[in-house]
Amino acid sequence: MKSQILRLHLIGAIFIIILGSLLHFTFEWTKRFWLVGTFSAVNESTWEHLKLAVIPSLIWLFIELKLLKNKPSNFFFAKAKGIYAMPFFIVGIFYSYKAILGKNLLILDILTFIIAVILGQLISYKLMFWFEVPKIYNKIAIISLFVLFFAFVIFTFYPPHNFLFLDPLTLKYGI
Repeated sequence: MKSQILRLHLIGAIFIIILGSLLHFTFEWTKRFWLVGTFSAVNESTWEHLKLAVIPSLIWLFIELKLLKNKPSNFFFAKAKGIYAMPFFIVGIFYSYKAILGKNLLILDILTFIIAVILGQLISYKLMFWFEVPKIYNKIAIISLFVLFFAFVIFTFYPPHNFLFLDPLTLKYGI
């Protein structure tokens, strides 16, 4: 089971990176169709770029659920920790290198995304086989994943006015 889960996490990292990269463009490709904006980046803000890791990760979670016959007891706990870690790594790495260089660079933005996805998947994998957590942790994890998803949907249309949500190109928020 451990080798199957490791394989799924490696395939998952590739899936998340590829789908996340595509979701950067789908809103524009669909002529800014609002429904596509709920799961795609609608502007160049940091927040919208976090969607590119989280939404594909949630999709991959459902794929893993289908593929795994016997999932570890920590499955949802581990997935939630890994998925929540990705945006934290993206924000931390992005603003750290931007503070050092004084600007952002596309290649570093892409590498930040890839590193965050790999680290999130690694955290998820490691926690799958950590000591067994109480069942309530998995229930809380499921709720927290729903909250995260709905936060991305709601803040696409009603973003708070702070730096994470500001599109640096248009100086606007949301759609």
